[in-house]
Amino acid sequence: MKTFDGQTAAELGRAAAPQADYSQYKTIRRNGAVVAFEPVKISIAVTKAFLAVIGQKGASSASIRDKVAELTATAVSALMRRKPEGGAIHIEDIQDQVELALMRFGEHDVASAYVLYRHERARERAARGEALHQIAIHVVKKDGRKLPLDIARLRATLLSASQGLAGIDVDALLAETLKNIYDGVSEEEVNKSAVLAARAMIERDPAYDYVTARLLLDHLRLEILGESVAQEAMGETYPLYFPAFIRRGIAAELLDERLAQFDLARLAAALQPERDLKFGYLGLQTLADRYFLHHNDVRIELPQAFFMRVAMGLALNEVEREARAIEFYHLLSSFDFMSSTPTLFNAGTRRSQLSSCYLSTIADDLEGIYEGIKDNALLSKFAGGLGNDWTPVRALGSHIKGTNGKSQGVVPFLKVVNDSAVAVNQGGKRKGAVCAYLETWHADIEEFLELRKNTGDDRRRTHDMNSANWIPDLFMQRVMEGGEWSLFSPSEVPDLHDLTGAAFARRFAEYEALGRAGKLRVYKTLPALSLWRKMLTMLFETGHPWITFKDPCNIRSPQQHMGVVHSSNLCTEITLNTSADEIAVCNLGSVNLAAHMRDGQLDSAKLQATIRVALRMLDNVIDINFYPVQKARNSNLKHRPVGLGIMGFQDCLLQMRVPYASQQAVEFADSSMELVAYHTYWASTELAEERGRYPSYKGSLWERGILPQDSLNLLAAERGGYLDVDRSERLDWAPLRARIKQYGMRNSNCLAIAPTATISNIIGVSPCIEPTYQNLFVKSNLSGEFTVTNEYLVRDLKAAGLWDEVMVADLKYFDGSLGRIDRVSAELKAIYATAFEIDPLWLVEAASRRQKWIDQAQSLNIYMAGASGKKLDELYKHAWVKGLKTTYYLRTLAATSAEKSTGRGGELNAVAAAPQAPATDAQFCSIDNPDCEACQ
Repeated sequence: MKTFDGQTAAELGRAAAPQADYSQYKTIRRNGAVVAFEPVKISIAVTKAFLAVIGQKGASSASIRDKVAELTATAVSALMRRKPEGGAIHIEDIQDQVELALMRFGEHDVASAYVLYRHERARERAARGEALHQIAIHVVKKDGRKLPLDIARLRATLLSASQGLAGIDVDALLAETLKNIYDGVSEEEVNKSAVLAARAMIERDPAYDYVTARLLLDHLRLEILGESVAQEAMGETYPLYFPAFIRRGIAAELLDERLAQFDLARLAAALQPERDLKFGYLGLQTLADRYFLHHNDVRIELPQAFFMRVAMGLALNEVEREARAIEFYHLLSSFDFMSSTPTLFNAGTRRSQLSSCYLSTIADDLEGIYEGIKDNALLSKFAGGLGNDWTPVRALGSHIKGTNGKSQGVVPFLKVVNDSAVAVNQGGKRKGAVCAYLETWHADIEEFLELRKNTGDDRRRTHDMNSANWIPDLFMQRVMEGGEWSLFSPSEVPDLHDLTGAAFARRFAEYEALGRAGKLRVYKTLPALSLWRKMLTMLFETGHPWITFKDPCNIRSPQQHMGVVHSSNLCTEITLNTSADEIAVCNLGSVNLAAHMRDGQLDSAKLQATIRVALRMLDNVIDINFYPVQKARNSNLKHRPVGLGIMGFQDCLLQMRVPYASQQAVEFADSSMELVAYHTYWASTELAEERGRYPSYKGSLWERGILPQDSLNLLAAERGGYLDVDRSERLDWAPLRARIKQYGMRNSNCLAIAPTATISNIIGVSPCIEPTYQNLFVKSNLSGEFTVTNEYLVRDLKAAGLWDEVMVADLKYFDGSLGRIDRVSAELKAIYATAFEIDPLWLVEAASRRQKWIDQAQSLNIYMAGASGKKLDELYKHAWVKGLKTTYYLRTLAATSAEKSTGRGGELNAVAAAPQAPATDAQFCSIDNPDCEACQ
């Protein structure tokens, strides 16, 4: 029967269906039968819903076909993301996605009709007495046997995964799991179905996050051990499995043969199987996908074996190897401290490149430039993040003596660097990552600012690499005072690169005089404020270049007697000297502050014990490390820098019920960092007493008795103003000063706060010093999509009787913000304010307090809702005056927010739409961006 423009609903639907191969997907019917997955059936059903609502009123068959095509593609895409490897999808899940797609596209009338249609069909089935799984279900075991599905055992597995967790509906989990099971299903698919069932419930309650992780553990044990082993049996299984795992890894040429020399039985006995239960789903899935060792595309490493393997790799050179390995293992597996990603990837392997960051200076000749690019490739191959100082390379139009020609400047070479970073993708584990730095007086600075623009000559654009301004204090002073600024080619002003502070200012003035006299080939002047505004404009529009400050990094550097800090690293927290002979190296790891809270304050004794072991682990990296480049090895052994950081700062505030935007939070930032600094520097003196001082110690600020907080006086003297930093101390530093004088330091640099993007996911705390991103959101990374819910908030909302389906829907609707939800108290709104609800001045103030104690720097992201030129100008000037060494990404709020997690109903119950800033085409770093996990 023809119904619309001469076409039936079936004909319209078929015309709108996506054309692709979906043979790896199946559909599970309600009776348990398995049939082919056919998107055309979705298109037909949606077309019928449209026709039922709109008929022929003001619509054409073409317009309906286009709408149906888009809606179908959206629903199918959502289903594919949930099972990227293929599999069976229950009919109810397919229909859920169709509902969501209709609502997302604003087709509320059609969605309502579709819901009513589904409800009526369900009522009819119930009247006929139809039930799920009328077909007998058999499961195919790993050995090929086909046995009836043991529902009682499946329920017992779900019950075991729920032990110790409140509010888990095991029967609902079982029903949801059974929906995706069909006759002939594999044992692995049964496990996956249970994982997916629990995962879909995470938004209801964070407790399901742990249930999902435990069910994933069951799946991993089946894969790795070859049989299903309950958690309760792992106490007996781990000691048998672990020695065999080490031997298998060595035989497969994955692990260092020296691991066989350990007392494997002793180490196996030290494993703590119950610590497998500490994982949330995101953490365990991330480890399983990207960190656990594979052989022939099959995982061979279980969680506690992973931590012990890393610990063994870091204890290779210890005299008491087993005792130290067990000590290191306990620190990692307890989540009190976590090494950075390269260390976790490679410790104990045959190529143990364990360092996180490399900084280099590029020489001003063709051989030096391509040597630098080659070094980048070799370092990136083994998971190192890169920071390149390009300031020495002569500017566009500069004279080339060898050819009597003119230089093309820095930018063409940066294009090569960009493409090299994409090509060398860290062993296939994550994208290569590099950041180019350029000083503000370089004549190519204006073009450098535009590297990430989406318009202009694409041959002079770098869409995949990062960039940062390396800004002298003199420039900021002229911005503040409305002065002129001058641009030069480094080939004509070579010493500016190595000068800082007042010496830089004097020499800069002399070169300006030469420029005005016409004695320089490349010379240009412009208002400092004009260049500053362009910096901020590009930062807002493209996310780059970042704002970093040359003079605080150098004047406060403990190693200023050995050279110059010419740039920071990929994530702006490392500030080490580089030269033609030295590539700076830093080894990172972070203390989980949240695990050291006791009764609302930091446990100093536990923190000291953790830091003592953690610093030893970081120091060991220097000697064990595989160095792809000799210049990096020489530098690391000479200065022995490490970068101990923190994570879970926001968790600490939530435990104390303190808003991030408060003076109390600023004071905690100060006191917590002072405590970490004190214990870290003390631990370095202990290592110096045991192992000796680092070779370049003589002449350092340490030897001169100048601690990081003292170096603020040096910065104030050089600036002559424009410095407003709190100088208060809470601890008695005299004993530490005496120890340093007596024993010296083992490490030239000790502290740096890195982003911890991935390792904080692994242990389930907030990244480094970040505020809460959203209280409920979907995070996407290389391991998939994960619903993230703020456990602290759910606890408080439950206590207030406010945690229900409507609250979940409201949080999703308002992108995880409580601000527009009327029934939530003002106190909770302040405590759980999200990143874009916090005045960024609070972020800067807290960072200033931390920077006082840190001998390197910190990765400080700036969040700004309703960004404007005036706000950016005030904020970044304020950051400079507050003594910050560096800043990292600028994150602005756009109209396109993070994808809301999937779920049934409630999405339409929100009170009103929250106003948002207009979207831009900026490529900002995003917490839920799969490619933004460069450092840790």
